[in-house]
Amino acid sequence: MMKQLARLKFTSFNLKVPTDWQTPSGDPAGKHYGDAFKPEEKTVAPGMPPLVQPATMNKYHVDTQKMHIAKIGAFLDGCCDAICGAWGQWQTAATMVGVMITGPVASMGQVVGIPWTPLILASAPKASANEIKYSSAVANVLGTAWLSYTATIKIPGLPWYPAFAAFPSPVAPPMPNIPTPVIALTQVTASLSPAILKQQMVGMLGDPMAPFHGQLFEAICDAFDKCFTIWQASTQVMNVLGTGPIPTFAPPYVPVGPVVGGVGTMAPGGFV
Repeated sequence: MMKQLARLKFTSFNLKVPTDWQTPSGDPAGKHYGDAFKPEEKTVAPGMPPLVQPATMNKYHVDTQKMHIAKIGAFLDGCCDAICGAWGQWQTAATMVGVMITGPVASMGQVVGIPWTPLILASAPKASANEIKYSSAVANVLGTAWLSYTATIKIPGLPWYPAFAAFPSPVAPPMPNIPTPVIALTQVTASLSPAILKQQMVGMLGDPMAPFHGQLFEAICDAFDKCFTIWQASTQVMNVLGTGPIPTFAPPYVPVGPVVGGVGTMAPGGFV
């Protein structure tokens, strides 16, 4: 889905190639231009999908458009595949540690996962010097932003372990939490703002003359943002195994008690 979203965003810029083209007019420039092409070359069908538009329907402009469609489309697809691949690997390996449990309530915690940057770089487009520069900017910025975001994810005091309110044992055995969507956790998403990501990518690229760099980065960031919003709502935090002592347990006088000073840990694969 990210690839389609990135392509749609890039198409919305309605860019034309060659850029800044002006068809010659007047005498003799207009006549010479018209006489330079065969009748069948003056108007041909444009390339599809229209990631960019031809400046005119002239065959040579359309050929230029088709070349750009192929290169831009391949780069967008390659970057989106690399991001999704890194995201999937991170989600499979990510864990949550340091969850504090008091009675049925869980709080705090820290998400730990593998960095995105090397994963994205490993499969991002690198067929040319420009692609290497663009891909490096995308990988480094997104990787850093994702680390910043995941460092802010905390459990805001959720009733994850109802049985721990009154448990009939000196120690509560490991029990999984109540599945909860990621969006229900405390988190700061400012580092993943599309505008900030684009600005950082442009700065890291450091080449204001690089072709279509602003539009490419904006398309990728916009597509990522839409996918991230869906991911937040659809991904569940599961299998955070909680355990802890019940210090007030003293049968037969106190046959049950709440967990105090319990801890929870999520094994890899808990983001589902």
